[in-house]
Amino acid sequence: MKNILIKPFLSGLMLLMFFSCSEEWLEPDPLSFLAPENVYVNEAGFEAILVTLRKNLQYESTGNRHPLSMEHATSELAIPLVQADFTRNTPSNSAFFPFLSYFENVYEFIKNANVLITRIDEVKWEDPQVRNRLLGEAYWHRAYWYYRLVHSYGDVPWIGVELSGAKLDFQTHSRWVILDKIQGDLEQATEWLPVEAANLGDVTKGAANHLLAKVSLANLDFDQAIAASTEVISGPYELMNERFGIDAGNDSKNVLWDLHRFQNVNNSQNTETIYSTVDRPDAPPGTWSPGTYTMRWYSPSWWKILDGTGNRACNWSTPVGDTLGIGNGDVRTNDYWHYKIWEDADHAWDETPDLRRSANNWIEMGDEIAEILNCRDGSPQLGQPLTKALYGSLVDTTDTWFPWPHYKTYVPTPNNRLPVGGQGDFYVFRLAETYLLRAEAHFWKGNLGAAADDINRVRGRAKAPLISAEEVSIDYIFDERARELYTEEPRHTEMVRASYIMAKSNKNGYTLDGFSGKNWYHDRVIRLNFHYQEPKFQWFGNTAAIDPYHVLWPIPQSVITANTLGTINQNIGYDGAENNIPPLETIDDTIE
Repeated sequence: MKNILIKPFLSGLMLLMFFSCSEEWLEPDPLSFLAPENVYVNEAGFEAILVTLRKNLQYESTGNRHPLSMEHATSELAIPLVQADFTRNTPSNSAFFPFLSYFENVYEFIKNANVLITRIDEVKWEDPQVRNRLLGEAYWHRAYWYYRLVHSYGDVPWIGVELSGAKLDFQTHSRWVILDKIQGDLEQATEWLPVEAANLGDVTKGAANHLLAKVSLANLDFDQAIAASTEVISGPYELMNERFGIDAGNDSKNVLWDLHRFQNVNNSQNTETIYSTVDRPDAPPGTWSPGTYTMRWYSPSWWKILDGTGNRACNWSTPVGDTLGIGNGDVRTNDYWHYKIWEDADHAWDETPDLRRSANNWIEMGDEIAEILNCRDGSPQLGQPLTKALYGSLVDTTDTWFPWPHYKTYVPTPNNRLPVGGQGDFYVFRLAETYLLRAEAHFWKGNLGAAADDINRVRGRAKAPLISAEEVSIDYIFDERARELYTEEPRHTEMVRASYIMAKSNKNGYTLDGFSGKNWYHDRVIRLNFHYQEPKFQWFGNTAAIDPYHVLWPIPQSVITANTLGTINQNIGYDGAENNIPPLETIDDTIE
């Protein structure tokens, strides 16, 4: 008998290591109780896989340079400060953010889902509803990760079963056939999953319909996207319009502040949460994630500012640091996000009634935080406005001087650890995005009035001026997504999804054949992100550069090289793409 261990993509694309065992290993031994044939025999055994899958979702929003921060840094809203030159992002080198390791790690998560999907019918289920619920959630997790893969890397290999032997002949599948597959799986999951979660962390019908709306949009099935999002909007969810939760009694705050306190994400009063991770700082330390790092990546290095004596005006190792964090500016946002996106015909950015840009939700460098940051007793500037003149001797203020949405980034770090953003429940899906998904589906169908109505549900809650049907465009929808979903959504993924829609529809001069040479993602980034405009942003010899083919990230060369009996395609523009062959257009989930 052999104990089969699957080696993850990280070390060579699912190569399997076999360890032979002696006859004595077959004798009764407590360790053998952990073998798959002894674990995956009942509901409890399969629930253990779901616990792992739910924890896998924390990878998106926790830890050092986590994927969601990468998604925003590669958008029109920001740059990856240390890696603004995308020509440095190659199939063999990802200098800063996890452009390569993301591919490898996601396949490990897909592997976990495939274990349940493959083994579920090895058990005789007395109650088929139990079997269907377990399988439906596994479908959801697998669909979630494939949705991310096909909008980060385009065409990728489909693996739909638990692998049972060494495999070196993977082939690339068309993203369209993968979208068809996961759309069908999600349609099934919406039938099987419960309306309400029995336990915190369970995936529900609402989460399945929300993801189905995204996948259907990507697949240009706009009617299905409208139907799925309408199912969610019909209940049991509602937008939060009244104060609630941990700071409800603080009159200086507002409902947007309440909505983004991690203690309120799964508060029973919060009717907006569709699905979230569960990560509690008051839980045993062994259950903690590395933390959200929102106070590190999304905020500036304010703590570098000096006072007139040449000493730091404050520091992150103070109570002020507990509030503002040890920012590093790695997701270096731009003036389009700071100011322009909040302007309208009647309001400048600093006069907008939009609660999402209100003074009590954002931190502005300058007068507004003088008393907050100049906290050192004896400082000659104590209580005075901060100025760039006090910055010090570093090259410039790029990483130190820009405003940020504190209401989105403030996640206290417990137990005297560095204040980078600690453990906390984090939104995966919430209802505001569902409205914006349905608005986008209406837009693609030409129903601009219906699209405006959905956008206005989100804007109305934020006290922002409502818009007319004539103002609806794909650019406006993505502006609204930025205003509402900054730090939450996989921004690059959603932009690539819209880019594919336009290319397949031959809209605005975009085509699938020319996707790597011209696409909406790149055009919007160049048009709105001044860092890539002349004179281009420079940071310690790193000159900002992004080309159309950077819409997709490179497939790791290590994965391609290890696959000696098959062909995994490289994305056009990167070395190795000359070896590509046509991707597979069908899926075979035969047990291997």
